[in-house]
Parts: sequence; structure tokens; C-alpha cells
Amino acid sequence: MFEPVIAPSGTLLGLLQRGRGDGTLHALTAPRAEALAALNHCVLSDPRHDWQVENRSLYYARLYLDLSGELDEIERHLFDAEDVLDTCESRTGLALAVLGHLASYGRRDALELLRRYAAVGTSWAWALDELALRDDDEGLRALAEPVLARFTTDPEGEAELAAVVRDAFEPRPWRLWAEDPREAIATRVRAAQEAGSFDRWQRQMRPSGPRPGWSVSAVFEWAQQGIERGAVLHVPAARCLAAVAAPEDRPEILEAARSGDDGARCTALRYLADGNDPEALDLIEGAVTDGTTMVVDAAVDAFERMRSMAAVDRARGWVHRPDALGAAAGRMLACRGGTKDSDLVLGALREAVRGEGPDAPTLWTLVDGTGRLGIVCAAPVLRHIYRETASSHLRGRAARALAATDPSFPAGFAVECLWDCEETTREIAARHAETGDARVVDQLRRLAADPAEEAEVQTAVRSRIGPDMPAM
Repeated sequence: MFEPVIAPSGTLLGLLQRGRGDGTLHALTAPRAEALAALNHCVLSDPRHDWQVENRSLYYARLYLDLSGELDEIERHLFDAEDVLDTCESRTGLALAVLGHLASYGRRDALELLRRYAAVGTSWAWALDELALRDDDEGLRALAEPVLARFTTDPEGEAELAAVVRDAFEPRPWRLWAEDPREAIATRVRAAQEAGSFDRWQRQMRPSGPRPGWSVSAVFEWAQQGIERGAVLHVPAARCLAAVAAPEDRPEILEAARSGDDGARCTALRYLADGNDPEALDLIEGAVTDGTTMVVDAAVDAFERMRSMAAVDRARGWVHRPDALGAAAGRMLACRGGTKDSDLVLGALREAVRGEGPDAPTLWTLVDGTGRLGIVCAAPVLRHIYRETASSHLRGRAARALAATDPSFPAGFAVECLWDCEETTREIAARHAETGDARVVDQLRRLAADPAEEAEVQTAVRSRIGPDMPAM
């Protein structure tokens, strides 16, 4: 999947792509055709940087409802010839999830589209999962034949079917089909269920990896073999090392951390850091100086996991370094530093925004730390991150930090956050938004009554709704 192109944050398209609450509010006041065009663009060209984590489907589905939007563009997208050529779930996943939410709101056209796509589409399994949550038994039974017809009846096809049944995210359709009155369907699905269960049992009985009695050198060798196969194993290898290493093995482990091959060095650094070894910090600094990219990454990660006061003290000295260790030191202070470290954390936050922009991965921890430490003078930077980041998760973290540092948040960003795409951000807004704004009262009541809303959000809303709330 190509990296999405995000429009400027001041445009309607840019707001909707980011999933900001202002996107919904602007769309509802814009010309309907313009709003629907921007909405369809977002749903058909997934704007998320991490489509497996960030939420947009409920946000877009609610806007389709508010705009009484037609589903013609989604239908053309799903049944386009490209569906056969591009089998990546990211092409259709957002559209299918939006249809799922619309079906739960009673949109019959969305339900019918999901049924049709589940029967003939490439990402049929995703559509089937959406239907498993929303369709009735009759609708699901009608899909048994077209879904099973995707798998040949030879051994290879039956093995593929068994794997699909075993790994199904929503098992309801398969359980329903296993009890289907049509004997041919029920027999085949039950056989696939049994084969999948047997395969899972076999894999559990044939574990790979370290065994009791392994030596320290054997663990290091296993970690290196993983790198050669393209698998990074130093984290589980470090846990194995904790089980097999004895005090007399410490010299060998220290030597591996200084000059071993990549697998051994990464494993040893992780093991020593997790154990707060007195030499761990010096070895981490040395690894960042002369190690490969893999070793540097492992050393920085090991350092950030440390909990000792010695690590925090060392972070205060490293925070000004212009490298990965300096950035990690800033994050360490954000997580574990005290109020005396506020200036250092604020400096790291500003430097990250200046150097890497509002989507820098390091900002996640720094923003959290800014809120934890209550750095009031960081509010302008946090507001910039909130507006500009393309990550809805980072925006939610910025909102949480603003709630702790910015007195204007309840009457400002907290209002639009009630319409945000992320439920955690809506929850923050429900706890902080000023109810003097009529839009806030209206939206709080809507969220409280919406069966699709998350329980945590509704709990926060109910904590605000009481007999003293202004009447509509």
C-alpha cells in the first residue's frame, strides 16, 4: 500500500482524512456535494498511516448518516476490476468496515452490499466478519454455498478451507454452517473445523526454539540464526538467557555485549539492561557509538526499558546528544523524570517537532510526558501537533496532554473532540468539554444513546449528564 497523501489541515478533505471532529462539523455546513465528495475520497483511498490500528470507520459511517449519503461510489470501488488485481485488504477494508457500521444503523443498502461482496469479492473474509456481527441467520446461510465454492475439493483446497476456518476472526458463520440442514455443507465445514483443531494441536506439540539445558552460547547462536533467516529474535533470546545464565557466565555475556555478532550483542544488551547490570549503561553507549543499525536500535530499546534511577540520571546527560540515544533519553525523562526535568522534556518535544515534523514517532512518548509533568508552557506546541498530525492516535494523546496543561482546552479543542474518530479522544472530550455550548449538550446526548458508541465513552458522558444539564 502506498503512503497516503494527506491534504492540508485547514481544508475539509484534510480534516476528514485526519478524523478530526472539526471535519464532521465543517462537512455538515459545507455544500452537500462537496462534503460527500471529500467523504468518498477518504473511504475509497484510506488515509490512515496505520490502517490496522487507527479508527475511521464509525466516524465516516456517522457522517454518511448525517449527510444521507448514497453508497454508489463505495459499490463501484468494491466491484471494480481492480478488486481482482489488488488483493491487499487495505484497499477495501475501510469501505467494508464503514458498510458494517451503516448496516448496524439499519441501512439496508449497506447490508446488501456486504452480502454481495462476501459472495464474489476478493476480501470476502472481511465482509463475512462484518456480516457475522450484524446479519441474521438466514442471510448468513445464503452465503455458505458461494463461500465454500471458493475452495476446491481436492486435498489442497480442503487444507486451505481448514486454515481459513481455524483462523476466522468471527466464528459465527462457520458454526452456523456446521449445523446447516444441507448435509454437504455441514459435513464439509465440520471436517474443516476438525482439521483446523488438529493442526493447532500439532503445532503446539512441535514447538521450535530453545530447550531446557541450552548454554549461553547456544542462545546467542539461536539469535544469530534468526537474523540470518530474517527474524529478529533477540527479545525472546534475552528471556531465554535469563533462564539459563549463571553468575559464572557474566564475563561471556559482557564480551558479547561489547563485540559479539549482531544476534549475540542485541541479546546480551537486552539481558543486561533488563537486569539493571551496573555495566549496562556504558555498554549501551558503546553500542550506539560503534554498532550496526540493528544493534543501535536494540541498545536504544533496551535503555528505554530500564527503570533504575541510574538510567534516569544518565538520560539527563544524554538528552542533548543529536542521535538516537539522545532522543531515547528525552523519552526516558518524559516517562520517568520529575518536575525538575520539565525543561529538558519540553526541549526534546520542540526539537522533535522542528526536526521531524508533527508525525514523528518519538512524539508519542514526549507528548504523554508533557501531560504527565503538567508543562503548561508546552500548550502551543501541543496545539500545533493536535492540528497537524495525520495520526489520530497521536492527536488523542495531544488532547489528553492539553487537558492537563491548557486552560482553554474545555472550551476549545475539547468541543470538536466529541466528534473525533478515536473513542479515547471522545472520552477525554466527554469529561472536559464545556456544556455551555449547545452543540456539546446535543452531542453528549447523542453519544449516550448511540448503541455503536464504546462503553467507556458512554460512561464518561453519563458522568456529565444530570438533572442540571441545560435543556435542549
